[in-house]
Amino acid sequence: MMLGLLLARAGVRVTVMEKHADFLRDFRGDTVHASTLGLLDELGLGPRFAQLPHRNIDTVRMEIQGDPVNLDLRRLPGAHQYIALVPQWDFLEMIAGAAEAEPTFRLLRSTEVTGVIRDGRRVLGVTYRDQTGEAKEMRAALTVACDGRTSTVRSAVGLVPRSFGAPMDVWWFRLPRRPDDPSGLAGVLRSGHASIMIDRGNYYQIAYIIPKGADAQMRAQGVEALKSALVGMVPWIADRVDTLTSFDDVKLLDVELNRLRRWYSDGVLCIGDAAHAMSPVGGIGINLAVADAVAAARILAGPLRAGRVSTGRLARVQARRWLPAALLQAAQRSIHANVIAAAVAGGDQPPPRAVRAVSRSPALRRFAGYLVAIGPLPEHAPRYARRAG
Repeated sequence: MMLGLLLARAGVRVTVMEKHADFLRDFRGDTVHASTLGLLDELGLGPRFAQLPHRNIDTVRMEIQGDPVNLDLRRLPGAHQYIALVPQWDFLEMIAGAAEAEPTFRLLRSTEVTGVIRDGRRVLGVTYRDQTGEAKEMRAALTVACDGRTSTVRSAVGLVPRSFGAPMDVWWFRLPRRPDDPSGLAGVLRSGHASIMIDRGNYYQIAYIIPKGADAQMRAQGVEALKSALVGMVPWIADRVDTLTSFDDVKLLDVELNRLRRWYSDGVLCIGDAAHAMSPVGGIGINLAVADAVAAARILAGPLRAGRVSTGRLARVQARRWLPAALLQAAQRSIHANVIAAAVAGGDQPPPRAVRAVSRSPALRRFAGYLVAIGPLPEHAPRYARRAG
């Protein structure tokens, strides 16, 4: 959606296909980080974003194997010293509304891409089913796979990501939050158990970390076992865990961490999770995908206006965005191996040396906060796309 907005502001004719009739799907990533908030200001969308229901998080409190690791985001550079939590459907509708104000933008809802059109090795567009179920084709100078880690377009062109594995999956559910409860984001990772509580105003969105592939086995233990484990980690929520009445309220996230070696082929480009599926660690997936879109728009807008994009130009997008993706995935892999794996494995283990170092060093805590909220190589809106707020 962000790429569609930016290209439309460059005067490029662009169509975004959305499989569903709307964006109302729960338990998607809802974190909009400081780098993305600054980008929205550059696009003139800051005031619109401020009107959306959201919650600003400026502190992150973690307890890892008994050691506290607290990140204070209030010293970040720029205008936004926090992470915003906003329902993703509201965020997407805001961007869609801005894009639909551009005469060259079109959003097709209830439209499912089913494959690609080829001329030899070159991709010329996509096949799709429209809202009536009719099979159709659409040709384009460039097809961009923004369709996530199970990308239909990526599969159709035979691009296969390298998997880095993950030691955990995540259960997502909600518990009530009261006005006098601690604010911000808080996590507890102890031997055998791990959970993160995300302050959403009148409720907590809770990520409960389980061993990879253990969903069915742990559900068989019953919801009372989950509630008991939660109270063991966070005793002060004992008076509300009974609002979790069954596993019908618990959604599973099958965690993946992977990356394509090559993000493009002739006539097609992969960005976001289609190019590099991120772990939920740090909540950075949306913001990395948005940065991909900004870089792609800046590099490709001119060639697209001319009607032809070379594979060399597509390679430039990957060259620009590969390093941030690789660095952040390396950090996630390290956290998986040294923190998460120990938490889900059980047994008494001391906190990793890196955790102890961060917990004792204000400079390292500031750096960790910067890495999460802004990240390496943040992107800025191209001049042609900027508007006054």
